Amino acid sequence: MATDCQVTPLEDLHLADLDPQDKIAPNFRVYELTRSEMADRLGIDNRLPGDAVLRAAVNLVREVMQPIRKEFGRFSPNSVYRCQELEEVIKRRPKGWISTSPHTNGCACDLEIPGKSTLYVAQWAAKHLPVFDQIICECFDPRQGPSSGWVHVSLRLADQGENRRQLLSYIRDTRTRRWVTVPRLCEVVP
Repeated sequence: MATDCQVTPLEDLHLADLDPQDKIAPNFRVYELTRSEMADRLGIDNRLPGDAVLRAAVNLVREVMQPIRKEFGRFSPNSVYRCQELEEVIKRRPKGWISTSPHTNGCACDLEIPGKSTLYVAQWAAKHLPVFDQIICECFDPRQGPSSGWVHVSLRLADQGENRRQLLSYIRDTRTRRWVTVPRLCEVVP
């Protein structure tokens, strides 16, 4: 039977005590922290490795994903926690490569809101989230429709350093056809 842990303080959350169906925020459950279609298809064990990663991911859900859900309605994140093996596959890196992505610490989520402009969702998050480390509008291409790409949002815990409130876009440069990082939220390379 699912337990309601949505007001449980982070320091009181322990992996050993949680069921995948337990509520960690009004609209999110534990299983959504590790859900990955790619990991499922490839048989990769993407379980949370410990309480520190659990707490970082629950903090992200409560401070980032829940406010976005309240504004835009139902969605399930594409990715929150990603183990190193899953990172190797996603980023096409050799076995043994170590990712420094905040996903590996439970500090980032990738999300898409069906029917909403990816750029608009990123801009809304930048304006309305009180705290975040990075918001990246990734792979947004207005020629592919307003919902192309996804929004990456990361949030550090207090003991992980200051949150930078950094805004970036990872978009295709129409002149060179290469993907580039631009230091602001935008749809085209200036």
